Amino acid sequence: MTKAKIGIVTVSDRASAGVYEDISGKAIIDVLNEYLTSEWEPVYKVIPDEQDVIEATLIDMADNQDCCLVVTTGGTGPAKRDVTPEATEAVCDRMMPGFGELMRAESLKFVPTAILSRQTAGLRADSLIVNLPGKPKSIRECLDAVFPAIPYCIDLMEGPFLECDESVIKPFRPKAK
Repeated sequence: MTKAKIGIVTVSDRASAGVYEDISGKAIIDVLNEYLTSEWEPVYKVIPDEQDVIEATLIDMADNQDCCLVVTTGGTGPAKRDVTPEATEAVCDRMMPGFGELMRAESLKFVPTAILSRQTAGLRADSLIVNLPGKPKSIRECLDAVFPAIPYCIDLMEGPFLECDESVIKPFRPKAK
């Protein structure tokens, strides 16, 4: 069985300031460790809110690092420096708007400001790229909502088979006829 490579990208201007503890990227890794029972390897980066840097990182993870899934955190709000969705759209071949729609709908159950979020997702070659918010609590809520569809999406892209601990998260895969 092929070990899945999953990109984890934290987008934050605080990262370039020197002293920075990335709790958001680590929260994604923790959640994925809870979800996944199949072997996987994180490809982890912390980068500044610069569209060209984000684009180059996403391209590298999809094209060179062979990540079947790339999950970003940060840079999805309305601030002028929040350009993660624009970078994602620039590098993707096709967009998957249902991911952003579901994440916003889920987040609205907890905070009215979820409508300010611009999370999105798209496909680049053999990689699914998903933008998450920056707060660990929101990361968990959004991943709980969209992750059930991710293993099947990767199956359809002929990527590695992601097995999950179904007592934690139950992926949806249609039954064979």
